[in-house]
Amino acid sequence: MSTEAPDFIQRFREGSFTSALRWPQLDALWQRILADNHGNWYLYAVGESPPEEAASREQVEQFVREIDELLHREHEEDYCGIVYADDLEQPTLVKIYDPNNLGVVCGFSDNPPLPGWVMSQQRPADLPSAQRPTGSRRRWWQRILARAG
Repeated sequence: MSTEAPDFIQRFREGSFTSALRWPQLDALWQRILADNHGNWYLYAVGESPPEEAASREQVEQFVREIDELLHREHEEDYCGIVYADDLEQPTLVKIYDPNNLGVVCGFSDNPPLPGWVMSQQRPADLPSAQRPTGSRRRWWQRILARAG
């Protein structure tokens, strides 16, 4: 575990996060991330091993396209509300919840569910997965990395 791990865990657990509540807010968040896409984003599928290296520019672009499509297709609501960033204007840590495994995402819980994916400008530490990703989600993740790699 890297020396950054305790800091990442603390930021992940105790940081202040704001939801991209509406779809246009999510679109704006993606645009900000892509505008600041200089090989400084780690893409982490919770339940998999955390990445050792930041994703390539192409991997980030591919991930944003694919996750946006997945969220619109599988989160059948007229609002988003399942993507949270530490700062919607200058994000450095983004939690993306899986529409098929939401549990109690909003509100208070002593044991809130983990997101399905994390985008971070800091190397992430391993987050214990409450539920191992399904086979279809794991194949989806591997396909994204293979396409952009």
